[in-house]
Amino acid sequence: MKVAVVGYPNVGKSSLVNRLTNSREAVVHERPGITRDRKELATEWNGRRFTLIDTGGMDNEDPDPISGSIRDQARAALADAQVALFVFDARAGLRPGDDELADLLRRSKIPVVVAANKIDSVRDMPLAVEAHRLGFGDPMAVSAAQGLGTGDLLDRLVELLPEDDEEIDENLIRLAVIGRPNVGKSSLVNRFLGSDRVIVSEVAGTTRDAIDLPLEVDGRRLIVVDTAGMRRQSKVSDNVEYYTTLRSQRAAERADVALVVCDAGDGVTAQDFRVAELAMGANCATAIVLNKWDAAEMTEADLDHERAKVAKKLRLRPKVLTASALTGRHVQRLLGEVVALGDRMSGRIPTPELNRFLGEAVQARQPPAKQGHRLKLLYAAQIGERPPRFAIQVNSRQRVTRDYAYYVENRMRARFGMDGIPLIIDFNERKSRRSEDR
Repeated sequence: MKVAVVGYPNVGKSSLVNRLTNSREAVVHERPGITRDRKELATEWNGRRFTLIDTGGMDNEDPDPISGSIRDQARAALADAQVALFVFDARAGLRPGDDELADLLRRSKIPVVVAANKIDSVRDMPLAVEAHRLGFGDPMAVSAAQGLGTGDLLDRLVELLPEDDEEIDENLIRLAVIGRPNVGKSSLVNRFLGSDRVIVSEVAGTTRDAIDLPLEVDGRRLIVVDTAGMRRQSKVSDNVEYYTTLRSQRAAERADVALVVCDAGDGVTAQDFRVAELAMGANCATAIVLNKWDAAEMTEADLDHERAKVAKKLRLRPKVLTASALTGRHVQRLLGEVVALGDRMSGRIPTPELNRFLGEAVQARQPPAKQGHRLKLLYAAQIGERPPRFAIQVNSRQRVTRDYAYYVENRMRARFGMDGIPLIIDFNERKSRRSEDR
């Protein structure tokens, strides 16, 4: 069940959504028009789970060409919702265009709740009365900043939502689409979805919010997170970019798989590597995507060069894939790789197979010895997934060198097809007889 949150720019829609969902997921700032894409955030109230769709402000008089896209997104949100929440700034009062917006809400033929925001004290309550003339019943006086009236507002929304018997599927893959600004992330996500859910513009940094969108690939459910473009910290010039970069980091932290989108014309840049390291640090399965690959006219030699760069610099050795969001070339192959990475993240390796691998690894390269005593790898088992985690019992943790630990990890990655998969390997010392140490 979904509630579309609509209204003019800077009336506090995102602040109200954050208050109702107990989050800071929607970008909040004093500058009008910060929320550009429609962003879906789940919440629960009195045992009912539903989603709030935070839309860009609809301002028909704004000369900014991107505002037309924002209005289209808001209209699409209304078409996707079962209830509309119209938010206005009670201190500023209704605007002339609010009547036009009210007509749009009536045409949506769904229940409408009016929230008079910025009612920060009981003395401000009369300011909400003006909204009676819109014809949607009693307006709800709320304060996103103080929390005043938000419980009553949630009660009203839940009351209007139809019953939803759909079961929630927990078995899904969370995909973060991350990268520098203007490398084509939004275009790629729209290709995945087959619709213009994410605003695409020539202006770098058009997508400011990280938004969650559902997708199904060959019967597998995915949640696609299309993130705002990441910039180096030295270029994060204002609070908007700070929150946007932070949001992208959080998106990676809650994802299973990350696609690091690069511009094939630039190759994999130093900033692309930083973004990839962020994803890997968040324990995401990671792949590098060279978007606009056909326009860059990359040769196989060029591609081999980029793959060699990635293999040398990134410990997870993620695959380097090519795609064109513009033409759709290799996009289905890309989605197949996402599913494969998600499966490897949640897969398990049988214990007998792991221990055969361990014996082969030791035979191929003897463990190090210190002061005449050699490291012994005694037993291995997988103890977790998402990301895969392994425990290897050894006779002495002090004899596990960083070099040999990397050797075991890299050999495991090659043996079990785990390129791009974060592996956590715990070397645990087993209390043993002295003879085992000799």
